[in-house]
Amino acid sequence: MTLQVELVSPEAIVWSGEANMVIARTLEGDAAFMEGHIPMIGALATGVVRVVADGEPERQIAVHSGFVEVTPTGEGNTKVAVLSDMAELAEDIDLKRAQEAKGRAEDVLRTSEDDEQAKGALRRAEVRIAVAEAAKR
Repeated sequence: MTLQVELVSPEAIVWSGEANMVIARTLEGDAAFMEGHIPMIGALATGVVRVVADGEPERQIAVHSGFVEVTPTGEGNTKVAVLSDMAELAEDIDLKRAQEAKGRAEDVLRTSEDDEQAKGALRRAEVRIAVAEAAKR
């Protein structure tokens, strides 16, 4: 039995491989997917998708909304497809740029705390920073 994982953005397949578990932030909260998981489709929130595989460091991917689909593929195998508007691996994140984006969003929110665009930009920057910094550990 295997868990086949694909993280896809409109531009490309960001990551594909086998894993033991995938943890993603849905609009309802965090969800963990393992081999044999029941079929489901869920809406993703902006957050970190974590891919856990035996013998490998945990892979973290910044995901900015989208969907997760879990489907059985036969013989006990399961596929987890993460379809995101934007997905970024840690090595593709410019940490300095993410920190600057966070600062700009915080500046806007100091004067207009209800600015939804600034709130979204802040959340995306925080997720990018978290993924980039986790990769350094």
